Amino acid sequence: MRALVSSAAALAMLAGSLGTAAPVGANEPVLHHVRYTVTANAPIWSHIYYRDTEPALFSDYSHNPYMFSPRADAEVGPGQPWVLEAHLADPNLWAMVAVQSGEAPNFPVPGYSCELAVDGVVVKTDSGPKGALCSIRNW
Repeated sequence: MRALVSSAAALAMLAGSLGTAAPVGANEPVLHHVRYTVTANAPIWSHIYYRDTEPALFSDYSHNPYMFSPRADAEVGPGQPWVLEAHLADPNLWAMVAVQSGEAPNFPVPGYSCELAVDGVVVKTDSGPKGALCSIRNW
């Protein structure tokens, strides 16, 4: 009799849990706000590569990395930053911005800086005379 009562209680609990629906979006990843900022010490035309989407599979990225790292061409300089905001599920793996001069090699050295912020916190900065790379992951 005791086994019958335990089985009935277990069935009642199982039926109750089956009738409870999961919240909408429960399986969707939490997206983090990512903000990329690129500046230069002097006005200069620049090539900026960034990541604002993530591949479903890493093999998708490895087969075509430029599909997930588009290039923006922009003039940056003092008081003229390039800023892009994105939302990524795994910024530790995918957040990245890199900048280099779009001018001829003999153009004066611009002195670039980049900043990578995730959810309002600056997590990476870099600077260099001819380019800069901000990424949490070591590439």
